[in-house]
Amino acid sequence: MTLAANKPEATREDSGVADKAAQPSARSRLRRHMVSGSDLAALSAGAFVASLLSGSVAMPVWLSVLYVLAFWGFMFASNLYNSRLVTLRGEELTRLARCGSRSLLLVGALALVFRLEVPFRSALVLLACCLVSSLVVREGWRWWFGRRRRSGQGLWNSVLVCEASEAGRFETQITADTSSPHAVVAHIDPTSTKNSEHLLTEVLALARANSANGVIVVESFLDSETANALVRGLLRAHLYVDLASSVVDISADRLATRTLGSGVATWIAPRPKSGWRGRAKRLFDIVVSSSVLLAVSPIFIGLTLAVRLTSPGPVFFRQERVGRYGEPFDMLKFRSMVVDAEQLLEDLSEDNEGSGPLFKMKDDPRVTPLGRFIRKTSLDELPQLINVLKNEMSLVGPRPALREEMSHWESALFDRLDVKPGITGMWQVSGRSGTSFEEYSRLDLYYVNNWSLWFDLSILARTVPAVVKSDGAF
Repeated sequence: MTLAANKPEATREDSGVADKAAQPSARSRLRRHMVSGSDLAALSAGAFVASLLSGSVAMPVWLSVLYVLAFWGFMFASNLYNSRLVTLRGEELTRLARCGSRSLLLVGALALVFRLEVPFRSALVLLACCLVSSLVVREGWRWWFGRRRRSGQGLWNSVLVCEASEAGRFETQITADTSSPHAVVAHIDPTSTKNSEHLLTEVLALARANSANGVIVVESFLDSETANALVRGLLRAHLYVDLASSVVDISADRLATRTLGSGVATWIAPRPKSGWRGRAKRLFDIVVSSSVLLAVSPIFIGLTLAVRLTSPGPVFFRQERVGRYGEPFDMLKFRSMVVDAEQLLEDLSEDNEGSGPLFKMKDDPRVTPLGRFIRKTSLDELPQLINVLKNEMSLVGPRPALREEMSHWESALFDRLDVKPGITGMWQVSGRSGTSFEEYSRLDLYYVNNWSLWFDLSILARTVPAVVKSDGAF
C-alpha cells in the first residue's frame, strides 16, 4: 500500500492525469452494455409472457413495446447501470418498481389520449411480468459481480482519505464488504496536510500514481470547508467519491438523506423491538418452531434413541445461558459429548482454537462419534425449538452467551441483552466456529441495532445453505 508519508509531490497539473485514470475502461463499458442488453431482453420476455397470460384482453402490441422501451429508458435515468446499484438488492428493487410504475402511467396516459381501452388487469400483469423478469436477470448479474469481487476482480482502485489511526479499521470494513466495488490502494491522513488545496493536490497525486478512479472520504475527520473543497475538486477530476461515516453497524436501508439548510443530513430510521413488531416476532416464533418440531418429530425421536443407545448419560445437554435482560435459562441440546465433558475442559484449555472466551476445538476428544455427526449437521440444536416455545429463545437472535463470557464484554456488547438469543443468527451464517470472538460480537450488535422481521427472514433463508455446507461447524 502507498502510505501518505511516501506519496510523491504533486502539483495541480496532476488533475489532468487523474481525469484520464478515472474514465471507464473499455471492459467496464462492455459490462454496462451487457447488463443493459440483458435488461432489454428480460423486459421483452416479460411483455411476451404477459400477453400470453392476458389472452384476449392483452394490451395492444405497440403499447407493450412502448412500455418496454419506456421501462428501459427509466432504468437509465434511475442510474441503474451504476455498478454499485447492481449489487444492492434493496435499492435496486425500489428503483425498478419506480421505473415500472412510471412506465405504466406513461402508457396509461397515451391510451387515454388515443381512447384505447386497456384492461387494468392486463396492465398489472405486464408490470408484474416485466418486474419479475428484470429482477431474475439482475439477480444473476449480482451473483456474477459478487463472485468476481470476492476473487479480487472488477474492483476500483480507490484512495482512502482518513485519519491514520482509523485507516486500518476502514480498510478492513471495505475489504469485508463483498458489495463494495472499492480496493483501497492508498490512504492519506488529512490532518497531515497544510490546507484544503494541498490536500486536494495530494489526493489527486495518489490517484494518478495508483491509477485510482475512486476516493473514499471519511468526512468526520474534515471541517466543512476542507470537505467541500476536496469533494468539488475530486468530482471535477471525474473521480468517483464515496462519503463514509465513523458510525458503524447501521444497516443502509435505515438511512435516508435530506437537505438541512444548504447541507445534507442523514436520517436513521428507528427499529423498535417492542409493540406490534415484538408480538409479530413472537407469533412467528411459535408458529414456525411448533411446525418444525411436528415435521421433524420422527428425526427427533430417532436422535433421542440414538443418543441413549450410543453413550451413557442423559439425552439432553442442559447448560445455563444468559437470556434477554440477563435472565438465566437452561439451553437444551442433544448431548454430543461424554458426561464429564465440563470437568475435562480445563485439561484442554491449551488446545483452544477459538478466540476470546469462546472454547472451540476441531478434534475435541470429548465429542462422541454420534456427536460429531449431529454437530456437523446442526441436528444437536433441534431441542432449542423447545426453548423457543418456552419464550426463552427466538428462532433468530444473538448467540446464547455463557455467564462467564460477560466478564470479557465491552460495555457496548451488553446491548445484545435487549433481545432474546436465537437458534440462528448473524454469527451462525457468517462462518460459525470459524468466526473470531471480536467478529461474533460485532455481528451480534449489528443484528440488535438493525433488527426487523424482514431481517429475521433473510437470516433464516441464509441458515439453510450454511447448515447444508456445514461451514465452520464442529
